[in-house]
Amino acid sequence: MWRHPLIKVLFAAYVAWGAWNWLQNRPVRPPDGVLAPADPLQVDVSDGASTRVGRWILTVRAHYRITARILSLERYRWDSLASLVPEDLALGWREMSDNRTLQSVEISQSNRFYYWRIRSGAPVSRGAIIGHSANTHIIPADVLIAQQLRGLRPGQTVTLSGDLVDGLRDDGASIHTSLSRTDTGAGACEIMLLREIEVEPYR
Repeated sequence: MWRHPLIKVLFAAYVAWGAWNWLQNRPVRPPDGVLAPADPLQVDVSDGASTRVGRWILTVRAHYRITARILSLERYRWDSLASLVPEDLALGWREMSDNRTLQSVEISQSNRFYYWRIRSGAPVSRGAIIGHSANTHIIPADVLIAQQLRGLRPGQTVTLSGDLVDGLRDDGASIHTSLSRTDTGAGACEIMLLREIEVEPYR
């Protein structure tokens, strides 16, 4: 089955792509301890400004700043939101930024959702996971932010500054941000127009 040259070339390309993807997304190894001790800062606005991004009109619902550990990240290229929201970040703060907690929590992302499962004997409650972690849909505000976003890796501690927004597409489709850290399920994700990224260097 491997005699055909085209099959060999395609297989080699697939392996190379997999290796590059792993290298780009490989997690960093942060130190033990709570890396992001504070809750996110949110200032709600009643009459937020609107801006156009491609086919979307985005309306600011709140100013938002969060320092958190990247628990997981998922990049999207082909779904209906990919042109606006190329990346989702599962973020954790307080005990959800500590290796000792995360050793007992299984975390994954798929289809724009963030999933977690507590292992037996975990030193964290369901309420703490819900209240101190979140899936955030990231909209880069400009080309530089988009470039920085592509360089992020699981395990990093980041400070993200920008706005939580609702969006209306020119065909009538809409998206709505969560304004709470304690909601779950569909509609519980923050939609963030990201204006600034700071990455914490580990010593």
